[in-house]
Amino acid sequence: MDEQADNSDHGALELPGGHAEAADMPEVELVTRAGAGDADAFEQLFNRHKRRVSLIASRFFRQREQIEEIVQESFMKAYFALPDFANGQENSFASWIARIAFNACYDELRRLKRRPEGAAGDISAEEEAWLKAQLRQEGAGADVEAATIARDLADKLLARLSPEDRLLLVMLDVEGMSVAEISDSNRWSISKVKVRAHRARAHLRRVLERFM
Repeated sequence: MDEQADNSDHGALELPGGHAEAADMPEVELVTRAGAGDADAFEQLFNRHKRRVSLIASRFFRQREQIEEIVQESFMKAYFALPDFANGQENSFASWIARIAFNACYDELRRLKRRPEGAAGDISAEEEAWLKAQLRQEGAGADVEAATIARDLADKLLARLSPEDRLLLVMLDVEGMSVAEISDSNRWSISKVKVRAHRARAHLRRVLERFM
């Protein structure tokens, strides 16, 4: 997925060429200038954080077009909301743009869930056999083929969860974010994060039990 994220760096959002001095500016100054309409400053913010946003998008989507769409949507939302960031209590632009990206992914997951063609694909016989072997702790090897099956299967299993549960499990178990970080990122209470995480994992276990 990381490789796809790298590919999505190109062409995701077209911005004019920036000045060399903007590349060395502190981030706080770049945000201030970008908020005042400086396109070069916003380009630098884009260049500094586009890979992170691409990586977040690749946690949820496999198609390059989908990843690029999330990147573009995230930075467009950030651009028009810069006054909110400047007047708020955000710790950093990096955490702020990451929150916007997660929200954009969540919105897209919800949109796809409402469309029949957006439903999870069927699990193949090969994937089912691999999963059963893993659940029985027999192992299925660590070769490239097994890794590919694992990645594809994880996408299909997670797609069977609600968008909110999928978002939460990716943030917890893939991104390695703490409960406090997720609470701050999603504007959820600590207790809600814990309860939702428990329910999401219980739901995923029920999905896995079908293969045991």
